[in-house]
Amino acid sequence: MATFFFFFLSFLIFVHSSSAEPFIGVNYGQVADNLPPPLATAELLKSTSIEKVRLYGADPAIIKALANTEIGIVIGATNGDIPSLASDPNSAVQWVNANLLPFYPDSKIILVTVGNEVLTTNDPNLVYQLLPAMQNMQNAINGALLGKKIKVSTVHSMAVLGQSDPPSSGFFRPSYEPALRGLLRFHRDNGSPFAINPFPFFAYQSDPRPETLAFCLFLPNAGRVDWVSGIKYMNMFDAQVDAVHSALSDMGFKDVEIMVAETGWPYRGDSNEVGPSIENAKAYNGNLIAHLKSMVGTPLMPGKSVDTYLFALYDEDLKAGPGSERAFGLYKPDLSMTYDVGISNSYPTPSTLKPTATIWCVPKAGISDAQLQSSLDYACGQGINCSPIQPGGACFEPNTVASHAAYAMNLYYQNSAKNPWNCDFSQTATLTSQNPSYNNCIYPGGST
Repeated sequence: MATFFFFFLSFLIFVHSSSAEPFIGVNYGQVADNLPPPLATAELLKSTSIEKVRLYGADPAIIKALANTEIGIVIGATNGDIPSLASDPNSAVQWVNANLLPFYPDSKIILVTVGNEVLTTNDPNLVYQLLPAMQNMQNAINGALLGKKIKVSTVHSMAVLGQSDPPSSGFFRPSYEPALRGLLRFHRDNGSPFAINPFPFFAYQSDPRPETLAFCLFLPNAGRVDWVSGIKYMNMFDAQVDAVHSALSDMGFKDVEIMVAETGWPYRGDSNEVGPSIENAKAYNGNLIAHLKSMVGTPLMPGKSVDTYLFALYDEDLKAGPGSERAFGLYKPDLSMTYDVGISNSYPTPSTLKPTATIWCVPKAGISDAQLQSSLDYACGQGINCSPIQPGGACFEPNTVASHAAYAMNLYYQNSAKNPWNCDFSQTATLTSQNPSYNNCIYPGGST
């Protein structure tokens, strides 16, 4: 019995560590009057595969609640803190002494953000003070001998870009370049990330066509070709992140790492808002997580996933603006899921350690070749290995769109988070327990 218990405990530890995703974080905003206690939130986060959480301030109760969880914590100095941080190095030392040192290293603070979307406030004084504030903050952290472990950054709106389409021609607005040049030197010198807030949701709102929605939600679509580079993009997230990469390259800072500080999709909105729904939010966040887990990267930054913080952990019911602003939460105040995007860890017990059904993702009957070709192109464009359906491959024959699409759709599903929507393909596919493999063509299968 003792041997079994040790094995089972080791199994649980393996499940927890192997399911964690070091590049997936979540934003924990507090503009609300109904949030659960910090300790309850810490327990919730520990039950997920999320490894990092971003705070907009430095709430001591939350930072303390996350102690000894190994969850990385981003804390923030507000826009209102910037003038004092910029004018007096001792102010930064006091900030670090009050908000960082009492909790570190038990609370795993990994980044301090100074200000939020400062450049697009177009407040010249605040913009001028941003870099000195960041420098003083980093110097204070260095003075505490933590400079190698805790970096300093600031967060930008996508509006800092003057052009984002096509992605290869992205550049920053000329009016922001003087400030950005100093900030980017700071990032390069200190090894800190350039943090940006891409929201395909807003891109869809400005172009509410069905093909744009599919492009934004990582659903099967015809793709969009960058007419300069010739690269075909299959989703808006990659296009937006690559536009930022191109803008950094345009200024000579392509080596500066990009961090996605916020991205998400609302599940509810006002009657006149285009796009908010449970289905769309579930598809965006679930498919984004699957895309990040695939480690395929973006066309201009292949083979790695940028650190991405989902927006948001909870709804913030006191936020101003349209209804969608108060409906981004992945979880409700009672800690139940708003919808499932595959981030909750389920820990097996001895009674549930038993074989489960093997399933495959296959096309539904009666789907046209045109629809299947779109799904085939999409699946193979997501970094999966489609060589078996190329000439000479084990699954090339029969040489039909339906056969090739079936193999690609299943392979995409098996490499995803295996949520039902990963086998949706615009309602052209379904899950089955009947093995579609034939001859030497083996379809990978997965458990339910």
